[in-house]
Amino acid sequence: MKEVIDNSINTSKNELDNKEVLKLLFNCIDLTSLYTEDSSDSIRDFVDKVNDLPKHFNYVPQVAAMCVYPVFAPVLKGALKAEGVNIAVVSAGFPSSQTFTDVKKLETQRAVDFGANEIDIVISVGEFQEGNYEFVGEEIHQIKSVMKDAHLKVILESGTLKDMEEIWLASMLSIESGADFIKTSTGKQQPAATFEAAYVMLNAIKHHHEKTGKKIGFKPAGGISTPEDALIYYQLVKDILGEEWLNNKLFRIGASRLANNLLTKIQELETGKQEEVKYF
Repeated sequence: MKEVIDNSINTSKNELDNKEVLKLLFNCIDLTSLYTEDSSDSIRDFVDKVNDLPKHFNYVPQVAAMCVYPVFAPVLKGALKAEGVNIAVVSAGFPSSQTFTDVKKLETQRAVDFGANEIDIVISVGEFQEGNYEFVGEEIHQIKSVMKDAHLKVILESGTLKDMEEIWLASMLSIESGADFIKTSTGKQQPAATFEAAYVMLNAIKHHHEKTGKKIGFKPAGGISTPEDALIYYQLVKDILGEEWLNNKLFRIGASRLANNLLTKIQELETGKQEEVKYF
């Protein structure tokens, strides 16, 4: 593990001035607003910035998705005009996942009915750590069953899992129960995303693909704010899964602070302007 991670860290440094790779990373961002003080007006303002992005930065692609609390799914549905940007919501008792399964299903179904085409949920971590794997897997399966054609991202909250074996088990359980993506963290717990957790999760995805031919997506999230860190996750995906995973159908990165920092670096490479971007 260490050798692969160290190699990815060293190789990723070569891409820091590669604006095409940085643009790809920007195109893989799930731009997120998950604050207690979010409101319909603040989310509309947030959407307006995405809609207007080409007016200010016509040399970058759009983000992959916008992610909000489920109550704001209809706001995104009504206000989002940018092409190719998906409507993602957190659901199922996010971020603790501590509520009834039928409530998780209803919240998810309502979000999809109001326009969400991506759903991010957290596994029932406590049940998983007690070894109640059948319960955890069945819950994921039941949530997936009410989602129609929407994609499901399952968050392991990897920083709460005690070792790499638990991360592997949680990855495989989530994949086999219907996850379209597996995701490291909510960002609400520490540690959040780590290279070690990513290594294990990516190898679980590789194992499943070799066994079934099905491609599962990967999303590191939580504490990723610099282009340097984002490039390491990019390189890990490339080294373990290959270049065919390097697109926003199979690779996402969850970090709103990262968006501004990538814009800052891309602007510098495109225009020569060395000025911090505070767009989002």
